[in-house]
Amino acid sequence: MSHPHLHAARTPDKPAVIMAGSGRTLTYRALEDRSNQGAQAFRSLGIGPGGHVAVLMENRPEVFEIAFAAQRAGIYLTAVSRYLGPEEASYVVRDCGASAFVTSAAHEATAAGVRDDLGDGVRCFMLDDVIPGYESWETFRAGFPAERVADEVRGHTMLYSSGTTGRPKGIKRPFEPEPIEGGHPLVELFLVKMGGMTQESVYLSPAPLYHAAPLAATVTALHHGASVVVMEKFEPEGFLDAVQRFGATHTQLVPTMFVRMLKLPEETRAACDLSSLGCALHAAAPCPVEVKRRMIEWWGPILLEYYAGTEGNGVTVVTSEEWAERPGTVGRSMLGPVHVVGEDGEELPPGETGDVYFEGGFPFEYHDDPEKTAKSRHPKGWTTLGDVGYVDEDGYLFLTDRRAYTIISGGVNVYPQETEDRLIVHPKVQDAAVFGVPDDDFGEAVKAVVQLRDPAEASPELAAELIAWCRAALSGIKTPKSVDFREDLPRTETGKLMKRKLKDEYWAAARKETA
Repeated sequence: MSHPHLHAARTPDKPAVIMAGSGRTLTYRALEDRSNQGAQAFRSLGIGPGGHVAVLMENRPEVFEIAFAAQRAGIYLTAVSRYLGPEEASYVVRDCGASAFVTSAAHEATAAGVRDDLGDGVRCFMLDDVIPGYESWETFRAGFPAERVADEVRGHTMLYSSGTTGRPKGIKRPFEPEPIEGGHPLVELFLVKMGGMTQESVYLSPAPLYHAAPLAATVTALHHGASVVVMEKFEPEGFLDAVQRFGATHTQLVPTMFVRMLKLPEETRAACDLSSLGCALHAAAPCPVEVKRRMIEWWGPILLEYYAGTEGNGVTVVTSEEWAERPGTVGRSMLGPVHVVGEDGEELPPGETGDVYFEGGFPFEYHDDPEKTAKSRHPKGWTTLGDVGYVDEDGYLFLTDRRAYTIISGGVNVYPQETEDRLIVHPKVQDAAVFGVPDDDFGEAVKAVVQLRDPAEASPELAAELIAWCRAALSGIKTPKSVDFREDLPRTETGKLMKRKLKDEYWAAARKETA
């Protein structure tokens, strides 16, 4: 059993959270006291077990104070993306049923719009300077005793999908009275059982804490008494510097972070001492084979990849050594069988591509969306995240793409992930998105939109070069028919490519042309 309150008793002055940029530090004693005060504060607002609070803020120590206040008060915590606009953010706060909303002065413009939309049913608080309609969270919290609430029970996060294929939906675990000790069971598997995390470890988090994986990993690290170093924002050289300065032993990244680090000058990478790092988790998006191969060559066999969703309905894991034997796999299931299903709903044999379903994971539902919940279920009770792939004879899963991004060209299914993986390793390419656009002859044609390392190099000649680059390694049907250039591609901070925005734009333009 583990929880920060145990470490606060044993090592009260040990840093629990350190901000990599500012150096702000939260000790285990301060985390214990402030999370207890926060739990008492929520109780005073009438928020009991099974209730909801929402937070919108940048990476900062107070995220953990509020997260553990909710965790020990049996409250669902919804972390809102700081990149949502006022209307989108207020939708999430309203939809999750929050009774309290806590934000910071850094989000003043968004917060003002949220306050206008929420009405009087939600108590609103702000860190730092306070704007009209908000109360000071620091002042309010400080008015309560740093004692554990009498009805302490474990709360959960209720986070929202990133909205890559539609409006974000809350992902909710059923509430059951449980002790507060113990971290996230899946992250415990990665970080503790496989990654070897102990109270002597230092976990470096480069990602935004509103996202499921960074929040779960950092909270689990704190359960086990490690020190958590949080980057205010990921920057490739800054990440490498933080590993050295803090002696980071564990971290979690996404493939776009790998790409950005690999494209640093060789002398910059060679100068970094990364010897303290023993476990680097990665997930959230498919990792191109060549990118992962180069990362293992650079860092050694410390990469531990997993495939899972906020839903918690299943998980696969693969070590660097296993991956080297089967490049491209995301591993084998750790909870129950993986089933690959065809369009008729029947299970497919190994090697054939279809919709990926998990059996044996944790129960979940999409909040107030029974239709989406039903679509995630198979008649046999299995559940899916909407991804497409296949398993080999030994049960290793290979993902090809999301079902929503499948291109149907001339009646043939084309999964664009392979084409994106090929483009991303071209020396002149920084990022790439591949999707289908309307085509009179084939229904859909393969389109690539590319972000270059040097935007000034964009030209018809380079577009032709990139098409030839793909054709040299891929079949003709997977090769882009055309390439456009953009200065930036829409990715979330957690590395997910927002292809829906690009695809919608191109399809809307095509409709105008034919109108």
